[in-house]
Amino acid sequence: MDRSSETLESIREINLSYIMLAQRMLREDKPVGMFRLGLSSELADLLAGLSLAQIVKLAASDQLLCFFRFNDHAMLSALTQTTKHAEVAPTHAAILLAGQPAEQFA
Repeated sequence: MDRSSETLESIREINLSYIMLAQRMLREDKPVGMFRLGLSSELADLLAGLSLAQIVKLAASDQLLCFFRFNDHAMLSALTQTTKHAEVAPTHAAILLAGQPAEQFA
């Protein structure tokens, strides 16, 4: 298998894992799942309601379905630096992410 094929297969595996994790999170606690995934209510409902056949079809895309939410250099730097108060790092991350808009339909 060449590198391009390996990369595409890895993307498909990540997509499948991401969709399945997202569905589980949304079914267990929709508001928390929406927050952690950065999803709007409409998108969360759509994702949670996908059938297995739809999940497999969507996961087969050659594009990553998940995205890197830390798109700001200052935010990423602040979260990756060693701090004196490591116990508050998760809270700090949640505060920073809460300021980002949820994804909406285009």
